[in-house]
Amino acid sequence: MTATTTAPLGTATVPTRKPPSGRLRSWATRAPLLPALVFMVAVTQLPFVATLVISFFDWNSLYPDARSFTGLGNYSEVLTDADLRKSVWTTILLTVAVVLASLVLGLLLALLLDRRFKGRGLVRTLLIAPFLVVPVAAALLWKHVLYNPEYGLLNGLLHYVGGPQHDWISSTPRLAVEASLVWQWTPFMMLILLAGLQSRDHQQIEAAKVDGASEWQIFRHLTLPHLRRYLELGALLGSIYIVQNFDAVFTITSGGLGTANLPYTVYQSFYQAHENGLASAAGVLVVIGSIIIATFALRVVSSLFREEVSRA
Repeated sequence: MTATTTAPLGTATVPTRKPPSGRLRSWATRAPLLPALVFMVAVTQLPFVATLVISFFDWNSLYPDARSFTGLGNYSEVLTDADLRKSVWTTILLTVAVVLASLVLGLLLALLLDRRFKGRGLVRTLLIAPFLVVPVAAALLWKHVLYNPEYGLLNGLLHYVGGPQHDWISSTPRLAVEASLVWQWTPFMMLILLAGLQSRDHQQIEAAKVDGASEWQIFRHLTLPHLRRYLELGALLGSIYIVQNFDAVFTITSGGLGTANLPYTVYQSFYQAHENGLASAAGVLVVIGSIIIATFALRVVSSLFREEVSRA
């Protein structure tokens, strides 16, 4: 005989709700992000898809009815055209020079700001300021305030000490562009490397000092290996921007005197030659190169996060 349990009279049974499934819970947490995702796809991915489609056509906007499908012909022309190859080489030289100079100067400034001294906060703010300037404004500042042969600051200082007067943009065009970019990107490198310096194991450094290690030995054997990941991250992020830089080249030299990089050549092909297909193919190659560099940058960032988590 089995016993049955009955609820007392006058008491109501409360139905228990079934907890939501894991899939439903995940969709509920992601739903607020859907509008931002849709907006990002509409603003970034759809134009890129349109650019990718146009890159397969021989399309001059002056003759819209004469466009025809050319397949990979535009990409072949981009890779074989002498002017475009020269712009690719100029882009590589510009990127390497700016990134290396910014890293070296940023490391020196980071080592300075890692020390304690009076007014360090004010110095940090002043050194970060160039990175906050709008790129076009920074290029105009260098072109007119510093480089101008008649009233520029550089020629003014040379005139004050009795030195010769120079037309800086005409005599050293690539160096003029590189100097403005180094001035703007050194604070960024400084911030990354300063974060790396402040994440060092200070107990290890103190132990090295007790053992009689000099400042150079501590920097070479402890600090520099610790900063390797941060140096790689700064180089990769800086390369992503410099490869795509247009403002400084357009503002300072207008792409003349051998300073036309790949983004400026894309601009010339699209807005001056009206070659929509050719410009789109060159733009797609720039995006592919940027994605490759960004992939390495993301790997470096993820490795840094793993190191910080393991250290904690």
